[in-house]
Amino acid sequence: QVLGYKGHTDGAEGVRRLGDDVYAVPFWTPEYCATIIRAAEAVGGFEHQPHDPVPGHEISLAAISPKLFEAVEIDLGVRIWPQLQTVWPYVDYHGLRDCFVIKYELGVQENLRIHHDVAQLSASMKLNDGYEGAVLDFPRQGVTNEDTAIGELVVFPALVTHPHQAIPLRSGVKYGLVVWFDLPNF
Repeated sequence: QVLGYKGHTDGAEGVRRLGDDVYAVPFWTPEYCATIIRAAEAVGGFEHQPHDPVPGHEISLAAISPKLFEAVEIDLGVRIWPQLQTVWPYVDYHGLRDCFVIKYELGVQENLRIHHDVAQLSASMKLNDGYEGAVLDFPRQGVTNEDTAIGELVVFPALVTHPHQAIPLRSGVKYGLVVWFDLPNF
């Protein structure tokens, strides 16, 4: 299922506004999200990346499978990007800088400090439920991902205007998907 990128979507589409330049779009089914969690745990290697100024307990989809990373990169460009262009008509797709699973667990990684990403756009998605806290928060926009569904991609401008953080985890284990859309080459 992972290597073949099978069963990842139910065909749902549509961009939903959450706040100022923060949108949600259906991406994966909850069942496929659970499959990605199992694959990430099977591969192991959740760790902080060297030289990351905002370190997270994470593993790239490319480390799970280069074929999976490539399939996700294509899917985002073909299926999701045209939907995003309905709200940001002047952005062009340049592939992915990275796409990774991040894991929040008590005593290991409980939050993520406020920061900006270095990407054209960024996206985040809940892969599971059964936890409390670790909510993606945009203090400047007054928006969180608390009420988004598992598999719904929250997309936002990555740089100066949208600092974001993950508030502290209170219980359980949270898995999320983070996507950094590559910047154009000037």
